[in-house]
Amino acid sequence: MELEIAALFALILVWTHGATVEQFTNSNNLFAADIYKEVIKTNNENILISPLSAEIVFAMAQSGAKGKTGEEIRTGLHLPNTDEETRSAVKSVLPTLNGDGYFRLYSANKIYVTDKFPVKEEFKQVATRVYQADLENVDFGHNVETADNINKWVEKQTQNKIQNLIEPDILDNRTVAVLLNALYFNAKWNNRFEKHLTKKGNFYKTARDVAEVDFMHDYNEECSYYESEELNAKFLELSFLGDDLSMVFVLPNEKTGLATLENRVEKVFGQHNFAGTPLSLTIPKFKIESTTDLKEVLENLGVKKAFSQNEADFTGAVDLKGMYINEAKQKTFIDVDEQGVEAAAISYVGFRYLSGALEPIEEFVADHPFIFYIKLKNFILFAGRVLTPGQ
Repeated sequence: MELEIAALFALILVWTHGATVEQFTNSNNLFAADIYKEVIKTNNENILISPLSAEIVFAMAQSGAKGKTGEEIRTGLHLPNTDEETRSAVKSVLPTLNGDGYFRLYSANKIYVTDKFPVKEEFKQVATRVYQADLENVDFGHNVETADNINKWVEKQTQNKIQNLIEPDILDNRTVAVLLNALYFNAKWNNRFEKHLTKKGNFYKTARDVAEVDFMHDYNEECSYYESEELNAKFLELSFLGDDLSMVFVLPNEKTGLATLENRVEKVFGQHNFAGTPLSLTIPKFKIESTTDLKEVLENLGVKKAFSQNEADFTGAVDLKGMYINEAKQKTFIDVDEQGVEAAAISYVGFRYLSGALEPIEEFVADHPFIFYIKLKNFILFAGRVLTPGQ
């Protein structure tokens, strides 16, 4: 079974060696829990987010922020305590976002910036040397041409999975910059599901709401499995070809237990003592398309000044008072079936300025709502939940 993920984000990332790597792993897990909790507050459907990509663009934006603006972003994203630590972490982690021959994984950053105001040299150096971003001067006044330019880059980075991201009418002469992060991932399961074993079955969305969906089946003599009494849930980790890459399914023991589990999602995304266990697997095929307003999420996490026309300070990037983030969104897509998983995500941040065995074996039957996440080492690349597989 393959997993293909394309992600484009106006977000931010961090990573380092030794203690810094561990620190950022913890930071990433905390941010993943925070953003997950915020998204489900106003969403009663399936969701898919990319915490890691979201961290990368806002970290890139934070490198051009000053004073309270920068402090709020650092705190909201749980970034390391200093700019130097953050940059060291990012510089170390970005090269790891590459496939090892068994899977395809790469990340790309892009900054489109107005040709009316010069970018400060220090910010340019951080963007290109730390974030490995490509900077391109554009005239946002020519909004149709510029939107087409941005959309073509997005399509290329996401293997055409995300199209028409930018509408021309959101760009004008007051647009200063658009920051983007692309994350693409394509991998195969170590143990694939056989298509002829897929059968219809009942998925219990609620105690009374039952849907008939396609379930994939497999038997594995040594699945990575963990049962948590504390969370009253089962954890299943399915690995991909290649090192340290896996997808984790978290299934509440009670069919109506998702909400209780989500209240402790920071524990869900933590470290668990998986052990090899014989398992009979029943996993639904599912497809999710999701859009997340990152501006709303970050504001609820205490990042206020960056979005304020009167309080934002991004003079570390461009010597222009009144420059603020007016838009930050993420779009994601994932399709899980016997052949593989295909997914794409796009996130962007837009800046404007103010004018003026034989024994009985365990079963993992995901026939009711569950949480899932995809991780590289212990960094969470994607996370989401399935309420209705057929959507």
